[in-house]
Amino acid sequence: MMNRILLIMLCGSFLSCATQQLKFVKRKANALSGSEFAKSIADTSLTLEAREQIIFTEVKNGNVPDFYRKPTTINITQTISGKLYQLSFQVAPDYLLIGNDEDFFYTPTTPMLAQKIASLSKAMLPTKKMVDDIYSNALIRLAPQPIPPSKLMTTVPVFIAHNNIVIKQLDSLKKRHLQSELTGGHKKDIIISNKIYGQPTPRVVIYGWHKLDGKAIQPVYNKHTNTWADYSHGVRLVLNDAILNGKKVKLSAILKDPLLHILLSDEGIIENPTYPTTN
Repeated sequence: MMNRILLIMLCGSFLSCATQQLKFVKRKANALSGSEFAKSIADTSLTLEAREQIIFTEVKNGNVPDFYRKPTTINITQTISGKLYQLSFQVAPDYLLIGNDEDFFYTPTTPMLAQKIASLSKAMLPTKKMVDDIYSNALIRLAPQPIPPSKLMTTVPVFIAHNNIVIKQLDSLKKRHLQSELTGGHKKDIIISNKIYGQPTPRVVIYGWHKLDGKAIQPVYNKHTNTWADYSHGVRLVLNDAILNGKKVKLSAILKDPLLHILLSDEGIIENPTYPTTN
């Protein structure tokens, strides 16, 4: 009896005992597979806006794998001003995927579309600190596989080429990957940061691509405008609902808190933890 009471108390303190899924509608039986979808957006006549509308429609219609819907819990414990804080939040097990469990496509986007997808799924994008915390909790760690920079790095054929590289890396890990084990190292994250704003046009801020030694290849970088999307971009969704010391909170509210923001941010308070969704 005492053990059962203790278990209930622990479940109240940490989100890991909760059964949640990312907020997507049920995938239709006739939805495109990942490879079919990739071919559908490879048309060179498609504008960036048209391509991203197609991506958004697929996600809105629930065309994401089943295993992608089951989030992983990240637990953060930190003492702030003499008080112990225990924060639990949940993250997608991988970067944005379109397709089914057997045939899926890693889908780079601009930050505008990433924000729309995050809002659709009651989620947000991670901060730099959160990216580090997510990687440190990853059970599957893939070595980054950069493709030499070129003018083609923002095109779908290069997206497909990198997707195929990552799929090959996952071959021997397929069973674990399909069990929703947290996976990292294979993409740079589009992150929430104060560096999004403050210039004539909003920026995309990227960070990560951790090597197997835990060091990130990509430092925080905001030199591209918010219309930039290349093959290395990954969209990691983080559920906005979280648990702090046993109480429900919003991560977006914590980022604005003068005291508690350090649980999630190493660049200070982030008053506007979103990207604009239009250019």
